This record gives sequence, C-alpha cells and structure tokens, in this order.
Amino acid sequence: MSQMPKPRPRRWLLKGFSVLLFVLVVGVLGWCRWVYVQIERYAGQDQATPADAIAVFGAAEYAGRPSPVYRARLDHAEALYNRGIAPLIITLGGDGGDEYSEGGVGREYLMGEGIPESAIIAETHSHNTAESARRVAVIARANGFRSLVVVSDATHLFRIHEICAANGLNVLTSPRPRVPVENNPPAMDPIIHEILSYTAWRLHLE
Repeated sequence: MSQMPKPRPRRWLLKGFSVLLFVLVVGVLGWCRWVYVQIERYAGQDQATPADAIAVFGAAEYAGRPSPVYRARLDHAEALYNRGIAPLIITLGGDGGDEYSEGGVGREYLMGEGIPESAIIAETHSHNTAESARRVAVIARANGFRSLVVVSDATHLFRIHEICAANGLNVLTSPRPRVPVENNPPAMDPIIHEILSYTAWRLHLE
C-alpha cells in the first residue's frame, strides 16, 4: 500500500501567515477608520461655552510675526474672549529656532489687538502638541482652572482633546476659521498626519 503524503509544514506556515496578515490589515484599517471618524466629529463642532481660560495651541511664527494659520487661531481666541467665553487667554509654543517663541509671539499679537497683558499667559517652552498639553495642565492646576476652551485647527482638535484629558484637563474644543494660505496641502494630508500622530501618541512613541 502506498502511504498518504504528509502535510507540508511550509504550506501550513504560509496559510497561517496569510491569515495573520489579513487580520492585521483589517485591524489597522478599522483603527484608522475609527480615528478618522473622531477627527471629523471634533472638526465639525464648536463646543465653546463659558470656561476659565482659552488655550491657543501654537503654530509657525516668522521673525516675531504669527503665520497666517497661527494668526487665525489667535483671532479666533480673541473673538471668544470678546464674547465673554473666558477672561484669560493662554498662548502656547516654544521657539522655532530663532529668538522668538510661538507663545510669546501670540501674546504680543493679542496685546496689539487690544487684549490687556493681564489677561494673557504665554507658555514659551513646549515644542509639540503633547508638551503643550502637559504644560497647559500645569498652568491650569496652578491657577485652579476647572475648564478650558482649546483653539486650534479643526483636524487637530481630537488629538488635543485626548491628550489634554489624559493630563486631567476638562477641555472644550473650538476650531479656528479656514484661511487661504500658500501651498495649501491636499485636504487629506492633515487628516493622515493626525491619524499617524494620534496613533504614535497612543503607542507612547511621541
């Protein structure tokens, strides 16, 4: 009698690897979809209600002047302040390689717009979103703030909210208005950046 051929281990290994790869791809796509939905949800709503302070997350500055994007964030914070949303504005962001800091530039810009210096706190040492969230948490605890309205780009707000919450902050989000800027990236670029950045933060890689 002829013997039945034995199963080839290599074939089973390849099948197992294919199944594992399929599960991994489905998991990654599912995760990206979930993060995308959260980003869009926060981007599409303005939660601004009366709070203890308004926190403006920094963006680029050019030789002491806010970039168009940063100026739009600051203008939005000023509008919220003038509406009586909060009596204080916190500007966030360290230096960008020159003698100026984003937080300091934001303070000077707001003062030039008529906001009194006593109504502004400038944080001038953070260099990314996670650092800004940690430092604004320290400021909030030191001043007894119970709630903050956070201002940034629409697609940035979900990540900011999650990092601030992880630092014990009760935050509401308020997206800045859109502004025309040169070399505007395709619409999906900021979202892809946020998905990757949020994932890196959750994996403790940032």
